[in-house]
Amino acid sequence: MQSMSRVARASLAVAVLAAGALAAGPAASADDGFRRGPDPTEASIEAPLGAFAVEQLVIPRAAAEGYGGATVYYPADTSEGTFGAVAVAPGYTGTQASIAWLGPRLASQGFVVVTIDTNSPGDSPDRRGDQLLAALDQLRDTAVADRVDPARLAVMGHSMGGGGSLEAAKDRPTLRAVVPLTPWSVDKTFPEVTAPTLIIGAEDDIVARVRLHAEPMYESLPAGGDKAYLELRDATHDAPVLPDTNIARYGISWLKLYVDDDERYARFLCPAPEPDDEIVEYRSTC
Repeated sequence: MQSMSRVARASLAVAVLAAGALAAGPAASADDGFRRGPDPTEASIEAPLGAFAVEQLVIPRAAAEGYGGATVYYPADTSEGTFGAVAVAPGYTGTQASIAWLGPRLASQGFVVVTIDTNSPGDSPDRRGDQLLAALDQLRDTAVADRVDPARLAVMGHSMGGGGSLEAAKDRPTLRAVVPLTPWSVDKTFPEVTAPTLIIGAEDDIVARVRLHAEPMYESLPAGGDKAYLELRDATHDAPVLPDTNIARYGISWLKLYVDDDERYARFLCPAPEPDDEIVEYRSTC
């Protein structure tokens, strides 16, 4: 029998625990891993902001080591411990302003988020991957270093930044999660990427057509790993530039499950969502 994926096992565990709780009443909590924040709901993962108040600091270009500067968004409250960190790269010719909405959106859910500028607006995906890793590494030398768990790191990116996130994961297998958004890359195959990967494509993308980019990237990932492919209906290449509920919903759930080992979020990923007015398809190893 084929082994279940992490998300499937987590969903089953949540269902069993819920059934047990109904039958036997409250029980002592098991190891909560790196859970941060209150129990999630449909409303909480789709809300513009989560439970944590967010502060930010700017890393100017002159102070950035290996990338073009950044803004770091981070939870103000550290009473629950350290947080996982996520670096996010923009697409071709884009700046961090184009993906800035992800900063407070993710940080308010319990992550330290670094939205970066690249060294050059035309940097290739492999260079963007290097810069994502450089930004994560430099967190050790910033005022938020004591808030970051260096063992729980992830990357995201839009377009060439999405291709860059896959390049980063190929170069650093210890990353806990990867979320490429309408990714573009000359390289369409990433069998070296072992980190859990959620690829989000757009139905009407004419820049990085899903059948030429997102879909073959997804199919090239190891068959035995945790991976998912979400295609947004009636969406274009620039869908990740503006706040998007589905990108947030599934991106937050993916990061929570794999960066934080927070199995409370498994139910938002498995069973896989059915196609509807907003989703063309969702493939996964769930």
